[in-house]
Amino acid sequence: MVIGAGNGELTAVLGDAGAGRPAVRQYAVRAVEETASGLHHAARDLGAGRYQCATLLAPDEYQIVVVDAPNVPRDELKTAIRWRVKDLIDAHIDDVTLDILDIPVPKDTPARNHTMYAVAGRNDAIQAIIKRFEDADIPLTVIDIPETAQRNVAALYEEPERAVALLHFDEHEGLLTINYAGELYFARRFDFPYAQLNADDEMARDDARGRVLLELQRSLDHFERQFRSIPVSKLLIAPEPFSTELADYLAAESGFPVQRIDLNDVIDFDGGSLDPRLQWRLFHSIGASLRQEVKAL
Repeated sequence: MVIGAGNGELTAVLGDAGAGRPAVRQYAVRAVEETASGLHHAARDLGAGRYQCATLLAPDEYQIVVVDAPNVPRDELKTAIRWRVKDLIDAHIDDVTLDILDIPVPKDTPARNHTMYAVAGRNDAIQAIIKRFEDADIPLTVIDIPETAQRNVAALYEEPERAVALLHFDEHEGLLTINYAGELYFARRFDFPYAQLNADDEMARDDARGRVLLELQRSLDHFERQFRSIPVSKLLIAPEPFSTELADYLAAESGFPVQRIDLNDVIDFDGGSLDPRLQWRLFHSIGASLRQEVKAL
């Protein structure tokens, strides 16, 4: 069960990514008092104590950077990565908790091109999250990030020997990810929110769409240079609370295959189809709820 709490609200998504088609068994968005007692009562009503629980870091609580994979034994990997990351992040290396996501070297690609994602979570943010969940008696086992949650959704749309890109905008910013063979190969944030794509002023909307197109083209060009043997088959546009016509615009201006997605097509939701607004609101929680085993490095 993936739980989010903030701004007087608690969200919860219970996913099932077992054999067969993935499913969401339970979901909720509730107004709560942001106290240990308020969160405890809301989580208890949802039965959170019966499940492994996860939550997501906010973008300002971590950094994710690409580093060359060091040629060291596996048990020395994190130490070597720490040395490479320390000058790439905004915080002191002793003030972060580090995790690693491997970017497997595709076939027909030189081994020297092996890179990894280093995820540096701020210790103060992580400790605050752990304390908040402990005080509310919620059994927290995983702290995830939106990039890997989005990867889990994109994986449902992959084609053999092809990469797939997925673009999602929330109330703060956009996130573009590119998957291949179930792995996250690329992630980039766009520093403007969904509201700009849905502005009342037509010129403002056109400007925002133009910026998306420019950043998208730059991102796809960069990916192609890095991974020449992996073609990107299509761009997926995540659910939106209101149509911005972004998919039509990008398809017309880029000539690239673009597809709006409806999560009801790939995930079973108990209680019937999930409204697009809720799909948008719970998008990364849904993705995180589809988390399966994690390969330790």
